[in-house]
Amino acid sequence: MNNKNSLLVELFVEELPPKALKKLGEAFAGVLRHQLVAQGLAEAGSVLTPYASPRRLAAHLTHVAERAADKAVSQKLMPVAVGLDASGQPTPALLKRLAALGADASAVPGLKRAMDGKAEALFYESTAKGATLAEGLQKALAEAIAKLPIPKVMSYQLESGCELPGWSSVSFVRPAHGLVALHADTVVPIEALGLKAGRETHGHRFEAAVDPVVLRDANSYALQLQDDGAVIASFEARRAEIARQLAAAAVTVGGGSVPIHDDALLDEVTALVERPNVLVCSFEREFLEVPQECLILTMKANQKYFPLLDAQAKLTNKFLVVSNISPDDASAVTGGNERVVRPRLADAKFFFDQDRKKSLASRVESLGKVVYHNKLGTQGERVQRVMHIARGIAEKLGDATLAAQATQAAQLAKADLVTDMVGEFPELQGTMGRYYALHDGLDVAVADAIEDHYKPRFAGDELPRNSVGLVVALADKLETLVGMFSIGNLPTGDRDPFALRRHALGVIRILIERDLPLDLDAVLKIAVLEFVPGVLKFMDGADSPDYLEALQSFILDRLAGSLREQGASAQEVDAVLAPLPQRLGEVPKLLAAVRAFAALPAAAALAAANKRIGNILKKAPEADAHVSELLLQEPAEKALHAAMAQVVPAANAQFDAGDYTGSLQTLAALREPVDAFFTDVMVNAEQADLRLNRLGLLMSLHSAMNRVAQLERLAV
Repeated sequence: MNNKNSLLVELFVEELPPKALKKLGEAFAGVLRHQLVAQGLAEAGSVLTPYASPRRLAAHLTHVAERAADKAVSQKLMPVAVGLDASGQPTPALLKRLAALGADASAVPGLKRAMDGKAEALFYESTAKGATLAEGLQKALAEAIAKLPIPKVMSYQLESGCELPGWSSVSFVRPAHGLVALHADTVVPIEALGLKAGRETHGHRFEAAVDPVVLRDANSYALQLQDDGAVIASFEARRAEIARQLAAAAVTVGGGSVPIHDDALLDEVTALVERPNVLVCSFEREFLEVPQECLILTMKANQKYFPLLDAQAKLTNKFLVVSNISPDDASAVTGGNERVVRPRLADAKFFFDQDRKKSLASRVESLGKVVYHNKLGTQGERVQRVMHIARGIAEKLGDATLAAQATQAAQLAKADLVTDMVGEFPELQGTMGRYYALHDGLDVAVADAIEDHYKPRFAGDELPRNSVGLVVALADKLETLVGMFSIGNLPTGDRDPFALRRHALGVIRILIERDLPLDLDAVLKIAVLEFVPGVLKFMDGADSPDYLEALQSFILDRLAGSLREQGASAQEVDAVLAPLPQRLGEVPKLLAAVRAFAALPAAAALAAANKRIGNILKKAPEADAHVSELLLQEPAEKALHAAMAQVVPAANAQFDAGDYTGSLQTLAALREPVDAFFTDVMVNAEQADLRLNRLGLLMSLHSAMNRVAQLERLAV
C-alpha cells in the first residue's frame, strides 16, 4: 500500500455503548469517505477500512490527495436581453452581478452565450480552487460526527482548549479525549469536539506496552495498536478472533462441545473487549436439572457468557468467558466469573422449583388481575376470547378432539405469565408454560401448543409443530388483530407497538403454508363474535362492525407485500388478490397459474381484451349472461360462441379440479376468436336484442376468464 496518500482519522473516547458500536463505526467511516470523495479529495476507488473498539472510532482511507483538483465552473448570470443593452454594452444589472462574483467589466467580452430554454443567456466561466485536505477533512469530520446514529447524546464540559474551561460544553455519544488525523506521516490540522488533531492515541487500559502510542503514519495504525497498545482495532478482526478462540476452547473441553451460536451476543462481546482472551469456566451439574433455556438465557443476557452445548445440543456445565485481560494465571478470572454466575443459576433453579408447586390450571384465575389493555380488559378476559375462537376454528375443521385440546391449550397458554420464572425472564413465556404443562401431566400436543402459540414470532420463524398449536396460534393472533382494530388502535408509519403487522403475517403463513381449509372471512367473523356488544361494554354497533372490512384489507395488504418480496410482480399479485380470495391456502397455486399464463404469447392480448370487456360491461348494467344462438349473426360472434362452447367447459373442469395453471392455459386458445370478435362485431348494435345478446356473450366470457384471477390486471 502506498503510504504517501493514505489517511487515518481516529476519535479516542470513553467506553462506547456496545450494542451500537458496530453501526457507529461503519457510519463514522462511511460518511468520512463519502464526503472526501464528494469534495474530490479521495478517489472513487479509494479503499475504506473502518475501525471500532470500545474506546475508539477510526477510519483508514487510501488514495487521498493533499488538495482537490481545480474545477471549471460555469455560472448562469442572466438573459442576454437583460445583461446587454442595444449597443452590446453591459447593463448595470450585469456589472453588479459580476462584481458579486469578484469580476468587473473586463470580463464581459469573455462571457459565454448559450441557449437556456427559449432565451439566450450569459454565462461566466471561472476556475474554482480545489479544497485543501485540511479544509475538506474538517468539513467531512463535522458531517461524520453529526450523522452518527447515536442512541443517546451526552453533554459534558471541556477543561481546556475552549473559551470557558470547565463551562464550555459539547455533545457527543461519550466524552472524547483524543483526535488523530494523519495523511501519510503528516498531521492534518483539524479540530473537533474541543480537540486538536495529533498523532498520539492510547492502547489497552492495563496491558499496553507503550502509553501513549505515537503513530508513525496512517498505515501503521492497526499494527502499532496491536503491538504497542494491545488492541485489535478492527471490529471485524476482533470478532473473527473471538469466534476462533471460542471454537478452539470448545475443542479443549471435548465431547463434541460447541459454543452456542448467537450473532447478536458475539457482536456485543466484540464491542466490550479490546484484546479478547477466551477462558473455560464451569458450574455445578445440579443446575442442569433446570430447563436449559433458563440457564442459557441468564448466562447470555446477564453475563454475556457463551454456554457450551454437547454433540446432542444439550447444555453442559461448561461455559466460555471472553475476558479483556490475559494474566499469566487466569484462575482468578475464571474463579470470579464462576462465583458471579452461581447466584444467577441458583435463582433460576429456585424459580423453577417454586413454580412447579402450583399447576398451570391453578394460575389461570390470577390472569384476571393482570391488565391486558384498558379498553380490552384483563389477560383473563383475553384468555376466554382466545379459547372461544380456538374452539370455533377447530370446529370449522370438523375435529372434536382437536377442539377439546385447542380449548385446553388456549386456556393455559398465558398462565406462565404469572410464574416467577417468566416474571424474571419474560423472554421465556410459552417455553416455561410447556415445561410446566408436561410436569402437570398434560398431553404433549397441548404442552407443545402452549409454547408454540406465539409462533411465528419473526420473519423466517418456524410455525407451530402440531394442529393444536396451529389453531391456538391462529386464534391468539386473530384475537389481537380484531381487538386492536375494534378500538382503532392501528399501526401508523413505522409505529406498530402491538406488532399487528407481524400478527397479520403470522395468520397468512399459518393459513397458506399449512393449507388449512379455512376461509379468511369465516375465521375473522369467529373472532369478531367475541367483541360484540354485551361482551365488552365499550363496544357498540352491529355483530359485524365496520372494522372487519378494514382488517381484511390490512391482512391482504400484508399478503400482497409478502408475495412481491418473493418475486411476483405487482400486476400478478393484483390479479390474484383483486377478487378477494378467501381460501388463502389457494393463493400460491393461483399466483403460479397467473405467472405461467403471463408468460404465454396470448397473455397480453387476452388481458387487454378482458380489460376492454370489463369496461364495456360497466356501462351496460342491463346485461346478463344469457346467449341465444338464434341472435348470433356475424361469423366472428358465432366463431367465438363455438370456441367458448368447447374451451370454457374444459377450463372450468380444470379449475374445479384445482388445476389453475391448466385452466388458464386452456383459455388462452380463445385469443384468436376474441381478437376477431372485436375486429368484426359491433357490440353496441342499435337493435336491442342483438346488443343484449352480444353483451351476454361477453359477460359469459368475462366470467370464465376471471375465475382464477382478474386477468385485466395484467394489462399494461
